[in-house]
Amino acid sequence: MKKNRFTLGPAILVTAAFIGPGTVITATLAGANYGYSLLWALLFSIIATIILQEMSARLGIVTRQGLGENIRTSCKNPMIRGVAVMLVVSAIVIGNAAYQGGNISGASLGLQNIFSSSTTLGSISIWPIIIGMIAFTILITGSYKIIERALIALVGLMSLAFLVTFIITKPDIGQFFSGLLIPSLPDGAALTVIALIGTTVVPYNLFLHSASVSEKWHNIEDIGKAKQDLYFSIPLGGLISIAIVSTAASAFFGHQVNISSAADIAPALQPLFGDFAGFFIALGLFCAGISSAVTAPLAAAYALNGILNLKQQLNTLAFKSIWGSILLLGIIISTSGYKPINVIWFAQVANGILLPIVAIFLLWVMNTDALKQYKNTLGQNILASMVILITLMLSTRSLMSAFGLL
Repeated sequence: MKKNRFTLGPAILVTAAFIGPGTVITATLAGANYGYSLLWALLFSIIATIILQEMSARLGIVTRQGLGENIRTSCKNPMIRGVAVMLVVSAIVIGNAAYQGGNISGASLGLQNIFSSSTTLGSISIWPIIIGMIAFTILITGSYKIIERALIALVGLMSLAFLVTFIITKPDIGQFFSGLLIPSLPDGAALTVIALIGTTVVPYNLFLHSASVSEKWHNIEDIGKAKQDLYFSIPLGGLISIAIVSTAASAFFGHQVNISSAADIAPALQPLFGDFAGFFIALGLFCAGISSAVTAPLAAAYALNGILNLKQQLNTLAFKSIWGSILLLGIIISTSGYKPINVIWFAQVANGILLPIVAIFLLWVMNTDALKQYKNTLGQNILASMVILITLMLSTRSLMSAFGLL
């Protein structure tokens, strides 16, 4: 029998989506403030992501529908369906528009550091417009294969950039493995742990993954390929995040270096480890920003098309209109200099509510007859339930923080 050849697929889109500028700055601050001690939180988040995304991929291949479509068809009560639609639109579309501004801004900072130039057109920086045009060019093709290959290239370049920076900074291997394998919670680190997990386990990736696997693979037998793809791509993303935390721990922890935004990282590394370190971290930031700038609009389009019962095809006008709107809003936010605090606050609240709800729905549907013999096993249900319980706790803490109760 001919063996299936391993190929990268939709899971690399998930990796491209969760390694964005927000992840870079969150991981950098974790390493700068707490050294290697919070690496275990990233290890947990990767395991949790694999558990949820495996169910999402299996759902997409078996039902030939994305998660948005499954939510719509499974919610028979019109009121419940209406609430579900409103919640998805709020969290995915509005949230992605807010974060898209950060994706484009982060990629722009990377280019600005690489070229040592903040080129402007009047009072407007030219870099966000260039980033937007690159993302537009990739998405407008309407070809899943082209989009996938572009993201594979960007994730590969991003991996190289952050891993080279990791090597240059010469991390303490003993402390590295201690922080990775022995959970600890330094004083004041609770919200940082939540942030680290929250940048990896995100609800819109469940929509993106389930829809994209049904786009790439059309047979039940392809579940094996989807799992191979998943078990390579998600740990690769985790390795990138771990490298960023470790780089920051080696470079900044215990030193009088002030890191408050993504713009501070490359300049802070250069005097300590030379121009090469600054260049590679800037390159990684650019790749993280541009890859997320492609996947965030794509995820919004998949989610909204699915839940509104529109055609789930990349080359349709409705699909292009949705991702085009998200991309345009991101460019406007990143060029205006406006800090979308209120929008991001709303996105944080909506996503905090959405993640456990989507995870609970995913677990429920994975145990229905729609999955036939591919429904969850007892072990899968136990693992998924543990992840959901933890996401509920994290979401509660996140919402309390957003409302000023913590």
